[in-house]
Amino acid sequence: MYAGVMKDKTGNNRLTLQHVSKSFGTMPIIQDLTLTVNSGELVVIVGPSGCGKTTILNLLSGHIQPDLGSVHREGVIRTVYQQDGLFPWLTVSENISMGLRSLKDPLQRAKELQSLFELIHLQDFKHHYPHELSGGMRQRAELARALAGNSDILLMDEPFSALDYQTRLRMRYELVRLLENRPRTVVFVTHDIEEAAQLADRVLVLSKRPATILRELKNSAPKPRDLTDSEVVKAMKEILEELGILKEAGV
Repeated sequence: MYAGVMKDKTGNNRLTLQHVSKSFGTMPIIQDLTLTVNSGELVVIVGPSGCGKTTILNLLSGHIQPDLGSVHREGVIRTVYQQDGLFPWLTVSENISMGLRSLKDPLQRAKELQSLFELIHLQDFKHHYPHELSGGMRQRAELARALAGNSDILLMDEPFSALDYQTRLRMRYELVRLLENRPRTVVFVTHDIEEAAQLADRVLVLSKRPATILRELKNSAPKPRDLTDSEVVKAMKEILEELGILKEAGV
């Protein structure tokens, strides 16, 4: 039975799924899955294609409800998608301002907007439209909008997968830098094992559909992390082993 939304009694922002199952029609997607994301954590979810990673984000956000189990969430949630959600008819400044609508004082909104532009290094592009920016610049603007105002939690659904490899690398460092300045609780879905190992405080490796958690990997190495850092290399190997990729490759 769906128990609805409850608040974390500790006062910390966090997300919890408790014994959650979800099917679409006759197809089971999630099966008896339990997870908790603590305040300030960056949790990355990886797993085979179609295993239910995006479904988990939609359950956490409240866009869909579970068939069984309960969802607990505390705080204001914003979602960042693979394709940026910038409105093409609005300037970058107007797009980011959409995230500041909860601020009623015009002076406070202007000050916050200026701070966000300085944070993402796009001061010279305030009055540009999305089509005038590169993919990485658009995604920085999208992150600024998500970090604006009183958001506490970011749900990120493969936010960098549409970018070229070099831009993806830069965006990982940008994300770490932005979160240092504006801490948030983050759940990040990706197919990219390297990305997961480089970014995560904790990696959750999912099984094939219906999804359960096969393994949890913790990484306490300081950020930003280089791809050659021993903890990153170790995490990548362990994720690949858990997904059976090394075995399939005969490694």
